[in-house]
Amino acid sequence: MAKIVGAITTSHVPAIGRAIAKDLQNDPYWKPFFDGFPPVRQWLDEVKPDVAVVIYNDHGLNFFLDKMPTFAVGAAPHYHHADEGWGLATAAPFQGNQDLSWHLINGLVADGFDITTCQEMLVDHAFCLPMDLLWPHSDPQATWPVTTVPVCLNTVQFPLPTAARCFALGEAIGRAITCWDSDARVVVVGTGGLSHQLDGQRAGFINKAFDLEFMHSLVSDPAWATRFSIHELVEKVGTQGIELLMWLTARAALPGPARLLHSNYHIPISNTAAGLMLMAP
Repeated sequence: MAKIVGAITTSHVPAIGRAIAKDLQNDPYWKPFFDGFPPVRQWLDEVKPDVAVVIYNDHGLNFFLDKMPTFAVGAAPHYHHADEGWGLATAAPFQGNQDLSWHLINGLVADGFDITTCQEMLVDHAFCLPMDLLWPHSDPQATWPVTTVPVCLNTVQFPLPTAARCFALGEAIGRAITCWDSDARVVVVGTGGLSHQLDGQRAGFINKAFDLEFMHSLVSDPAWATRFSIHELVEKVGTQGIELLMWLTARAALPGPARLLHSNYHIPISNTAAGLMLMAP
């Protein structure tokens, strides 16, 4: 059966892409953020995952406000990145893993999740930037070293799924992966957050104390965040900080207790708290 080798959670701020394009990784503003990634890349080189299940939120590239699924799973042979208006360089297509996609879709539906199945799917910066941070390469059109399965959560338009529902989704994803008839090694990636609010009277809001408590909980008490309602979480982390639901889902996919192998936290990047965690079973 397939094996989950670990879970990685990371921010996906669009400005990261511009920093990469302009080779600003050692710029004083960016260095504390980019310095967090070499240990994770070294771990990826050692464990050599075959598949990345990437849990993220779409920002209007593939789904818009008139059609916003709560949960969507990609089942396409390839996933293409397109210009979302941020001016980011377009990444090479990501090869899908349709066998795992359909296995995951069947497992989630059997577990009571009403998901949208996407046999065509564009992916935005929330998917592409973490891939570039984890597997950087000088040739933007080079083949990615892993096949992929995108899992998209609605963190954009209310009503949003509760933290408890996202945690249950993560557990179901983990169960499905570990009963997949394959010898593949799978890494689960959750992208977004941490605390930030980009609009309204609280624009620029960051809550470092809650971010760090949340990061700690993913190892010590992974269901801790499920005690909060969506509105309570938005109050604590900001309107867009609710993207921490992807971190929670990714952690829940990791079976049993988790070992924290590496973490990094830095504020601010583009008015956003940026974090990184690497956890293994």
